[in-house]
Amino acid sequence: MDEADTQNNRRRARKRWRAFALFGGVAAVEIGLFLLLGQVKGRAPETANLAEPQPFEVVLYDPPPPRSDQPPAPETGGGAPAAPSRVHTPPPPKQPRPVELPSPPKQAPEPAPVVGVAPTPSLEPGFGQGGQGTGSGSGVGAGSGPGTGSTGPRLVVGPTLAQVRANHPRQARSRYGRVELSCRIRLDSRLEACRVVEETPAGLGFGAAGLAVSSYFRVEPPTENGRPVEGRQMTVGLDFGIPPRR
Repeated sequence: MDEADTQNNRRRARKRWRAFALFGGVAAVEIGLFLLLGQVKGRAPETANLAEPQPFEVVLYDPPPPRSDQPPAPETGGGAPAAPSRVHTPPPPKQPRPVELPSPPKQAPEPAPVVGVAPTPSLEPGFGQGGQGTGSGSGVGAGSGPGTGSTGPRLVVGPTLAQVRANHPRQARSRYGRVELSCRIRLDSRLEACRVVEETPAGLGFGAAGLAVSSYFRVEPPTENGRPVEGRQMTVGLDFGIPPRR
């Protein structure tokens, strides 16, 4: 049973009680009139016929139920029920899509190994690269043998300090300089096609001096599957003079 039916039942009960109270009141008044008339008749029998009140009927009936298409009126005060509140929920923020970086069309070239000659003797290891393999032959040149695998270039002989000092630029005798050269390794372990990559300081002749000293290098070429490879590029560093302390 919902709230509307409960309110209708309460209204019907109130109306019934009001009708019962009205009926009881009328009955009490009527009884009182009869008693009053009896007393009057006992005291004055000679009184002529008194006019008796006309009886009336009280009919009790249930009021018709309210129409379902009309909402029941509220009992006490107030107005129309408040409309349900609406809570606005903002949509979740859009997550940025990850950016996919395209893969390079071909792999980057392997950096060239770096070897060099220090200006002074030192107990620290140098820049030379060792390799493994077996071969047969005599003299300077490529050999053949059962060794397999690949090795990098290995510095065999470098310029001496006297050779480096002899090629120090005359206009910069008291200056320190450094040169980096990019050269190709021949099968006879010599360097060719050298070019200056970096010269510090520039304009004092250290680049030309480095190219002259590059002829003293002897580098064992790299191997692939046990065979030497000609024309592999490598970087050579040369220091002229004693580097300043930092």
